[in-house]
Amino acid sequence: MAYIDDPTTQKANLSFIKASMRTPLLSRDREFELARRWREGGDTAALHELVRAYARLVIATAGRFRSYGLPIGDLVQEGSVGLMQAAARFEPERDVRFSTYAAWWIRSAMQDYVLRNWSIVRTGTTAAQKSLFFNLRRLRARIDEMSGTPLSEAGRRKIAIALKVDVAEVESMDMRLGAADQSLNAPLGTGEEDWQDFLADGRPSPEDVVIGLHDGATRSRWLSEALGELNPRERRIINDRRLREVGATLEELGRALGVSKERVRQLEHRAMLKLRQSMCRRTDRPADLLVEAG
Repeated sequence: MAYIDDPTTQKANLSFIKASMRTPLLSRDREFELARRWREGGDTAALHELVRAYARLVIATAGRFRSYGLPIGDLVQEGSVGLMQAAARFEPERDVRFSTYAAWWIRSAMQDYVLRNWSIVRTGTTAAQKSLFFNLRRLRARIDEMSGTPLSEAGRRKIAIALKVDVAEVESMDMRLGAADQSLNAPLGTGEEDWQDFLADGRPSPEDVVIGLHDGATRSRWLSEALGELNPRERRIINDRRLREVGATLEELGRALGVSKERVRQLEHRAMLKLRQSMCRRTDRPADLLVEAG
């Protein structure tokens, strides 16, 4: 659905557009002069003249993004940010017209804005997804696939080849663009239940939490007892190497203990073997000592 501005906003947008279209374009020499003055001397007046002259480029680009249903004023603002970024990075010595250079920055700024605001769910996070988001409808029309219906297998393959993406990504984006956002608080049918009432709770059950706390305490007690079986030097190596957020290096421990780093490595290996054997003696099922990653 297209966004409709209120009358005051529409009037302000129209006034800005008219003023921008009346601003004369710059010659190559003039825009290079302004770019140099801004880049080398920080001349804000030169920057303003350069940006005002190409505000019409922002407006033209915003018109191509109106089909995404976002406020034209916001698109122009985002494009103006891109125009300012282009002015800050433009290098006149490369002998490229500023309008050519700025067009990429303007389009990129608007694309990022559309992706952030088209849906409450982030739509395009990878290069392939962004390419699909902005080109899928156009390619659909080119291969005579009607909008609103699922793409055929042949259509998905053609689009995947054209954009150099996986067929699965084409199918996923086609489904995403064909579905509107829905609130989880929306009622389900005529009953009192909402969609969120049927979401599975992925958190552990109270029983699992209690069992996990009990098992964790038991493992901690066993580990403390196993550490007590090591000699002082082995215990220090394990503590400094394994039980700290930022473990000491072999070289650091070697200097502290007056041995080589290879000797520290050997002592660490022997201490770990002792700990493993000690822990395994305390249970009939050693596999229970392993904790699955959450």
